[in-house]
Amino acid sequence: MLGRVVLSGRCGFWSRGPSAAARLRLPGHPGRSSSTEASLKQTPLHDFHRSQGGKMVEFAGWSMPVQYRDSHITSHLHTRHHCSIFDVSHMLQTKVYGKDRVKFMESLVVGDIAELKDNQGTLSLFTNTKGGIMDDLIVTKTDQGYLYVVSNAGCADKDSAHMQARLREFKAAGHDVDLEYLEESLIALQGPSMARVLQEGVGDDLSKLTFMTSVLTPVFGIPGCRVTRCGYTGEDGVEISVPRDSVVALTERLLANDEVKLAGLGSRDSLRLEAGLCLYGNDIDETTTPVEAALVWTIGKRRRQVRDFPGADIIIPQIKAKTQRKRVGLISNGPPIRQHTPILSPEGRVIGEVTSGCPSPCLKQNVAMGYVETSFSKAGTPVQVEVRKKMVPAVVSKMPFVPTNYYTGH
Repeated sequence: MLGRVVLSGRCGFWSRGPSAAARLRLPGHPGRSSSTEASLKQTPLHDFHRSQGGKMVEFAGWSMPVQYRDSHITSHLHTRHHCSIFDVSHMLQTKVYGKDRVKFMESLVVGDIAELKDNQGTLSLFTNTKGGIMDDLIVTKTDQGYLYVVSNAGCADKDSAHMQARLREFKAAGHDVDLEYLEESLIALQGPSMARVLQEGVGDDLSKLTFMTSVLTPVFGIPGCRVTRCGYTGEDGVEISVPRDSVVALTERLLANDEVKLAGLGSRDSLRLEAGLCLYGNDIDETTTPVEAALVWTIGKRRRQVRDFPGADIIIPQIKAKTQRKRVGLISNGPPIRQHTPILSPEGRVIGEVTSGCPSPCLKQNVAMGYVETSFSKAGTPVQVEVRKKMVPAVVSKMPFVPTNYYTGH
């Protein structure tokens, strides 16, 4: 039985199916696990989620909403056409202080942090000495005398230990650097009507706040908020770091606008997959290099020349030489493609594996990403995927699958 949603723009109808909780297989999210909810960490919005009908699941040691009263598909489409609030307070927020803060950060990541302008950010990668990706993160060079870093909840303990170990080395060498882990909440307001909704609550002109830039500003009268124009959906959006005792009030104020609804992990996963964005632990990890993962663009030009980031001696040669495998997008029809689905050549030889996959509410096809032998990585290459022991035709596709709408000021 089909449920039809008539909407203009890039998205149309999609069939009803299993709940988001049943479909998702995220790192740290086994569904109902042996962990009792009492043992899970909670964000300051936890009780609010429950009051709004949030279905709570375990994710990276946190109790998080996978969806609300609306279906996963309805929530997904609402974000594409209006805007939604996602609670991302479980993510690790860090401030890096000191006159050697840029040198410290560049000793850990592949990005050119020194070249960033004030209040400009970049997506970067923690890499290890073998060239593997330890985590992806956003680093913003603020005009307040510190770097603002946001990294993944599932890697919080590993990331903090990694930064602390390097901090001890830097301090022992006489460098001036310090870390502060923030207790602030973090919410993401994502969707094409974000700016219209948020503008009435901030004094700064949001038309001047472009993609990957940040500002410290009161939001609807709440002081001490940091608004960064970024997100994980492919839509125009912001992430708002807000004092934890004010996050419920801010969320309620935003929801007072009919354009805004709450959204959970289910729609967040399908939105990021349509946008071709990696999920750490699924699509990238310590066994994948930035070159294999098609993330060479995160490596600063100067950093490539100097080769002074962890794993550079392995990663840089891979840029010119072909790696054995490469991350690609896949599109198919029929049964959905899920994580760990084998990818095969037209002749039936296994050439790779799917790392993420779901039905696309916007394309009305299945979308996935995974790694294949490099000779099969060109867009348009026909392949097969093995679903329930049956071979299903698929085609290698460029990403993003759905055009992104990041605001660049034009």
